[in-house]
Amino acid sequence: MTDILNAESMSTAEIRVARAALQMQEDVISFVRRMAQGRCDLARDEQRRRVDGTPASGISVADIANVFGQEHGGGSSRPPRETNISAEHPLVVELEKLCHEISFGDLRTLDDQSLENVVEQLSRFETSQSLQRKTLFASIDALTTQLVKRYKDDGVNVDSLLAD
Repeated sequence: MTDILNAESMSTAEIRVARAALQMQEDVISFVRRMAQGRCDLARDEQRRRVDGTPASGISVADIANVFGQEHGGGSSRPPRETNISAEHPLVVELEKLCHEISFGDLRTLDDQSLENVVEQLSRFETSQSLQRKTLFASIDALTTQLVKRYKDDGVNVDSLLAD
């Protein structure tokens, strides 16, 4: 990864390339973090179902819509970007492997302790991705600040802005 501490010594083009690369990394992490969060929400919903005594049936589309339709805080104030993340991306594969190891696909048949383990493991994974994402945000912001400074100090070159 580019050393953002030396951004002042980088050309404007190098800063823009470095920032775009970091944004792509953040897109992947954000996507996988949301996948983990959604799966954790489904596991927590299964815990609630057991406490409420609701009979087990298959997980329906309505169940999924109810779980994902709940509010979960403000999220990022950054505008969303279109993401197209491959199922073979190492981070996606890591999450899928974790879900297999903790038997996520068997939520309704897990004992309570195993279900709690699913929630804990997915929460830990999501938290880890969230921390990485925040670190990337700091780097992206530093590079953006350097770009803004250059555009203000040196004047904006419209052609270079349109090249993005």
